Amino acid sequence: MDDNQMQRGQQWLESLLQLAGLPANVTATLNSSFAEESCWLAIDDTALLPDQIQIITGTGGSVLDSIQYLTNAILNLSQERNQQQAFTVELAGYRLRRYAELKAIAEQAAAEVRDSGAEFELKALSSAERRQVHTMLKEYEDVETFSRGQEPDRRLVIRPLSS
Repeated sequence: MDDNQMQRGQQWLESLLQLAGLPANVTATLNSSFAEESCWLAIDDTALLPDQIQIITGTGGSVLDSIQYLTNAILNLSQERNQQQAFTVELAGYRLRRYAELKAIAEQAAAEVRDSGAEFELKALSSAERRQVHTMLKEYEDVETFSRGQEPDRRLVIRPLSS
């Protein structure tokens, strides 16, 4: 990802927040320590009130997920497939906390699959969260993951790897 794309993401998200009456600075950094390399657009929460942070985050991160989806859709709209970049929108450490929660859930589910020999379904995950869990569990040699169902009832399935 080049600096121009990161700056474009930063400016676009700042404009969106300003239009919503929530002027806040956004910092763009490259982050490759999670499921995939992406440009993290961190919203500076120092000028926001606690209820504004809650509104932007939404229940279970739903609004933050929607903002992230919109950011990726708009910024990649006119880009060739090989030029498209992933953007992650962060606010008040939500993504970092949720990633840790997902990692614990994924590890526990994989352990249960190993113990029981039966498949296990994870429900109520966003598409981005499902993608993260798929990536987290790729390193496990004895389980496999896939998605089942249609949105909005799509689920991630973990099952023992067939020999």
